[in-house]
Amino acid sequence: MPSLTTLAAYGAGLLLTLCLAAWLTPRAWWRRPNARALAVLVCGTALLGGLLHAAFRPDPAAPALAHGAGPQAPVAGAHYRVREHLNLREDTGIHARRLAVVPAGTRVTVTGLRRGDWWQVSAVVDGRRLDGWASSLWLRRADESVAAPRSGFF
Repeated sequence: MPSLTTLAAYGAGLLLTLCLAAWLTPRAWWRRPNARALAVLVCGTALLGGLLHAAFRPDPAAPALAHGAGPQAPVAGAHYRVREHLNLREDTGIHARRLAVVPAGTRVTVTGLRRGDWWQVSAVVDGRRLDGWASSLWLRRADESVAAPRSGFF
């Protein structure tokens, strides 16, 4: 059964379609029911309703956050694999100085410190152990499969 948000989005899409059709099409099109008018209403409602639904649908993660189960925090000592080539940085943020580029598939250890999406990790790069900050978006649990890396560095 469709949710209330879905029904409201498509209802608003129908109203917008009717308003736009009245404003943008010749008045003669609407004097008598025909296939063209039906097509305009159906396509307009589907398009505008779909756009509204996509724009205003509730975040699926919101119920979990409402119950206090926020995003999983890094656990000190946990092992992760680098999803794609990863810039290990001196501090958080993309403008912080880059310490090294960690190749895709490399195993890193989380220190437990976190600032938003940035986690402090320890990695071995070219035989040297480095501690730095990495975006958690590029890390996967050690038991997850790592996708083939793309060419080039980001």
